[in-house]
Amino acid sequence: MKFYNTLTGKKEEFIPLEPGKVKMYACGPTVYDYFHIGNARTFIIFDALRRYLKYRGYDVTFVQNFTDVDDKIINRAREEGVPPGEISEKFIQIYFEDSETLGIERADIYPKVTENIDEIIEFIEELIDKGYAYESEGDVYFDVSKFEDYGKLSKQNLEELQLGARVEISEQKRNPLDFALWKAAKPNELNWESPWGAGRPGWHIECSAMANRYLGETIDIHGGGGDLIFPHHENEIAQSEARSGKPFANYWLHVGYLNIDNKKMSKSLGNFFTPREIAKEFDLENFRFLILSAHYRSPINFSRELLESAKNGLDRLYTGKNNLEYLIENADDKDPTVDEEKWLENLKLYKDRFNEAVDDDFNTADGIAVIFDLVREINTNMDEKTVKQTLQEAYNLFMELTSVLGLLSKKEGILEKDIEKLIEKRQKARKEKNFELSDKIRDDLKEKGIILEDTPQGVKWRRM
Repeated sequence: MKFYNTLTGKKEEFIPLEPGKVKMYACGPTVYDYFHIGNARTFIIFDALRRYLKYRGYDVTFVQNFTDVDDKIINRAREEGVPPGEISEKFIQIYFEDSETLGIERADIYPKVTENIDEIIEFIEELIDKGYAYESEGDVYFDVSKFEDYGKLSKQNLEELQLGARVEISEQKRNPLDFALWKAAKPNELNWESPWGAGRPGWHIECSAMANRYLGETIDIHGGGGDLIFPHHENEIAQSEARSGKPFANYWLHVGYLNIDNKKMSKSLGNFFTPREIAKEFDLENFRFLILSAHYRSPINFSRELLESAKNGLDRLYTGKNNLEYLIENADDKDPTVDEEKWLENLKLYKDRFNEAVDDDFNTADGIAVIFDLVREINTNMDEKTVKQTLQEAYNLFMELTSVLGLLSKKEGILEKDIEKLIEKRQKARKEKNFELSDKIRDDLKEKGIILEDTPQGVKWRRM
């Protein structure tokens, strides 16, 4: 298995710190609003990566934080006249609701800033003691000039960064790039007591402190969106490695941008979408499929047409699933048309191809292409005369590979009684050549989200 490591700028063989175990940290949301589909892409990718690592036999500990102390949370709380904690808890619950609709499994640990203040303060104290941080009028800053490797993740040297620094100039800082570890409290603002006075943590320090607490000083994989490379992840490396003297993360994975019709997503441009908005028209499994149909590092130019195309692709997989279920139910073992031993060997080849594709820098796009090849071969070579055990093995592999990616999770095997009756009634109408009634029933079923397909093998159905 290989990953493209942002830190080294090349693909590297994945060798975890401890054989058979993976420590993985991914940056989570700032919980002040609904997350957008760009965020959703990152959350889906690391959910799928965790699933795949487990599928390949690793024991994965996955940590994703919630930033529940932030200027945006504080400002929203003031606007709504409620405590900041009420805003953050509301949107944490919304995150869980929305992520579930995207097929995202829960992380092992969801640390919050407010639950790790003591650890953050201790972390900052150690940086001060080692000469990497300094206090200034109640604030505490990290001195980037003291960390020789600053810029190694974003491939920029300190002089270039200082020349192009687009950070707020402050007389309290020694260098323009120095970043806040602790912010002195403003009047009527959420704060905690510290050795430097009342205040609250800076943004970057939280991930370093929480990764250290829950995963240790060095972790296997750290990831997030490409927009976090600088300054967030760069600063995480600096403060973590300055404190421990050890590598912070061995593999850095970053997800490509998601644009809308070739433009960066922005509320001011009116092209800002949340999963909830897309769900008004599309099942969000289609969005998950779209995300996994592209390589995670490649940019995606999101559009309605692209989502429609993803829906069509996912429908083909559901049709393949339904066809296999039909064949298994109606298999006739008396006169087999498939050499079972040869077919079982073929199945192993498909599994090997899938693993080989996804092992190459988590290439889910090529993995999905293998699944479509599998469906095509099943459709070409299998029918009711195929041995039931062979059909079942094909079905098991098909479901195994799709479930690794969190796809085909909808349960379609049972129809409600009223829908069953409508299908039976339509069959009767067709036999009686009452095509007007037959078409009406088809339309009624479509309104209920059921698509009927008349095939030589009988009526098949699928959900929209």
